Amino acid sequence: MTINLVVGGFTLNIISAYAPQTCLDEEVKRHFWEDLDEMVRGIPHTEKLYIGGDFNDHIGVMSRGYDDLHGGFGFGDRNGGGTSLLDFARAFDLVIENSNFPKKREHLVTLRSSVAET
Repeated sequence: MTINLVVGGFTLNIISAYAPQTCLDEEVKRHFWEDLDEMVRGIPHTEKLYIGGDFNDHIGVMSRGYDDLHGGFGFGDRNGGGTSLLDFARAFDLVIENSNFPKKREHLVTLRSSVAET
């Protein structure tokens, strides 16, 4: 979903995204990234863009090669979905804002079980 707001003379485009869960088929994931890519390409470079949502991935605690868009305050280890998100952000000159400030551990973990945290 995309919302366009005119604020103080500029247009702000807000995209709400919910990526497929990691257990789903690669074709479903590819379709999500293609659709998001198409939406972002349709926004003029003169307008502002904010993408919020759940990308169902882990960009990891370390920026390793993505210092230009990863602030170094992630969680855990990077997975394939995290790499896809970072590559997408780089392609459109975006920043993973949530990785730019430290958070308490309880704010980083959204699912906790006796064997894992994500």
